[in-house]
Amino acid sequence: ILVGVMNQTNAIMPVFNSLLSSSAGVFSFSELSFTVEPKDVAASHGERVILDCQAQGESPVGVRWRKNGLQLHESGRLRVLSNGSLCISSSAQSDEGFYQCLAQNRYGAVLSQRSRLTISSTYGCDHFTLGSVARFSCAVSGSAVISWELNQRPLPLDSDRITVLPNGVLQIHDVTMRDAGNYRCLATNMASRVRSREAELTIIPGLSSGPRPLMKPHIIAGPQNISAGLRQSVVLECLAEGNPRPLVSWSRADSKPIDVSGARVLGNGNLIISAVKAHHSGTYLCRATTPGTRNYSIAPGNLAVLVPPTLVEKPESQTRPRAGTARFSCQAEGTPVPRITWFKNGQVIHSNGRTKMYNKYVQTKTSSKPLPSVII
Repeated sequence: ILVGVMNQTNAIMPVFNSLLSSSAGVFSFSELSFTVEPKDVAASHGERVILDCQAQGESPVGVRWRKNGLQLHESGRLRVLSNGSLCISSSAQSDEGFYQCLAQNRYGAVLSQRSRLTISSTYGCDHFTLGSVARFSCAVSGSAVISWELNQRPLPLDSDRITVLPNGVLQIHDVTMRDAGNYRCLATNMASRVRSREAELTIIPGLSSGPRPLMKPHIIAGPQNISAGLRQSVVLECLAEGNPRPLVSWSRADSKPIDVSGARVLGNGNLIISAVKAHHSGTYLCRATTPGTRNYSIAPGNLAVLVPPTLVEKPESQTRPRAGTARFSCQAEGTPVPRITWFKNGQVIHSNGRTKMYNKYVQTKTSSKPLPSVII
């Protein structure tokens, strides 16, 4: 009986006695492996997107996809190609997120590296009224530092009205005539520097004078459902509009206090959590409230911190008399909840008349014939 535990770097570490797997890692003893893994992709709104994934191993090999840690189901726009790649026709802003492909055969499964899909909405012309809120996103492939330019000059960030999030999103509060112009983002890393096409911000004529009417709070961009590994940093965005400007606050849906260690507010209400831990998992609520009133708007977002599985109780070698009963226990912890599969001499064990599977252990009644040797 064998067990393999794989961490998030897809390296197999042999331990004892059963096969353990979860979407936070991979556990397998077959020659199942990826020949092509998905990479970060940046696309324009409406563009056709293909995320590559190809696996090899003993047939049949099935491929499924996950988005932000959750299983992705095929639809009219989403389909898995015969080679395992994912095709998204007419991509939309809602398709943004982190994708992984899961390859599986009779012996086990392997989970690919994460690939980030970003959909650019910065191209074209956007119209705003004075005092409103503007938001631009920047689609970047790979790891890069994002900065912004206005009319081909660096955008000044000396005002608390303007915020650039770590993921490249540009937020502008209380839009003024000085904010009108052509915006583009600049992505820089050690290898190169790339500029996007320009997006024009225009003030709507005829609405640029006089007091703004009162407006109830409205959340333009709320927190997204996010899956993150241990010690990663996450951004929970909350961009709200209203007149007067709403106050933004954060809470948890389970009423637990938010751990302030490593957490900070960026700009006018965005929550940044550095080096997330397991206890950071939960549903976070962004609340925008008109000062001095009970008018408010709420947007939820779920943070799932993926914890690689570990064995907290391992099976032990046993000697039993012929026709006796042996019980092997195996208990694991992790997020998502790990699935435990038992193997005997490399073959999956199934429940039958003599072998019973319970929540965390397998019980077998030995036969009157000599048992095969057990691999440990």
